[in-house]
Amino acid sequence: MANKTILKWAGSKVRIMEQLRPHLPNAKHLVEPFAGSCAVMMNTDYEQYLIADANPDLINLYNEIISVPVYLFINEADELFGYSDNDGDIYYYFRDIFNKKKNELSCVEKASLFLYLNRHGYNGLCRYNQKGEFNVPFGKYKKPYFPEKEIVAFAEHAKKAVITCLEWQDTLSLVEDNDGVYCDPPYMAGRDGFTQYHTAGFTDADHEALAIALKDINDIQGNPITVSNSPQAKTLYADLGFTIHEIEAPRTIAANGCRKPAKEIIAVLKGVK
Repeated sequence: MANKTILKWAGSKVRIMEQLRPHLPNAKHLVEPFAGSCAVMMNTDYEQYLIADANPDLINLYNEIISVPVYLFINEADELFGYSDNDGDIYYYFRDIFNKKKNELSCVEKASLFLYLNRHGYNGLCRYNQKGEFNVPFGKYKKPYFPEKEIVAFAEHAKKAVITCLEWQDTLSLVEDNDGVYCDPPYMAGRDGFTQYHTAGFTDADHEALAIALKDINDIQGNPITVSNSPQAKTLYADLGFTIHEIEAPRTIAANGCRKPAKEIIAVLKGVK
């Protein structure tokens, strides 16, 4: 059984780890430019990880967990979970504090609020408006789960990781000889439209630029590459010489309420060194 993650996360790889694991890079170190919920890091055993994401709230959460004594973070975050018995008015109150007073909060306060909003908001979405404000609606769950065990496990496993806030282009510039690369970008449009989790979104042009950059790394440095994406990206990666594997993944979000498994692709370039 796969290890669960701290965050609820749309598109989390926890449920497909057994299908994904055989296709992950054969390397000593793993580079992930799209950290997400860190499901892959928490379910693999590479010697070292470089975990990056463009979302500063996400990276702040992870870095606070590993930079302060873990019990102090747990105490701070658990106090928020005990406030509301999952009351919508309190959720929106905390969301306003997170959005309007972020510059007044300490890093650990911001991290605790981000975790609270993730676990109390709708369906593991991480979404921002054009002003950069977190705008996920209230989730209406009976009793949101406080992930204490997952926080402790993350703090231990992340001792092997460097975790940093970078755009994917900057992360890929740090790839070295012994590294494998795993990318799980926001999926190419077509899968229920849930592709824009950040203010700027992730366009088809971004997908093409990412695919070409990964191909160049493999051609020039020989690093093994693995990418997860929607079937809409199949032609893009196949035309660049990636081997395409198709799998079915459980849905966590569906606009029409239907959560039948959805097809995904795993695109792979083997290492050449």
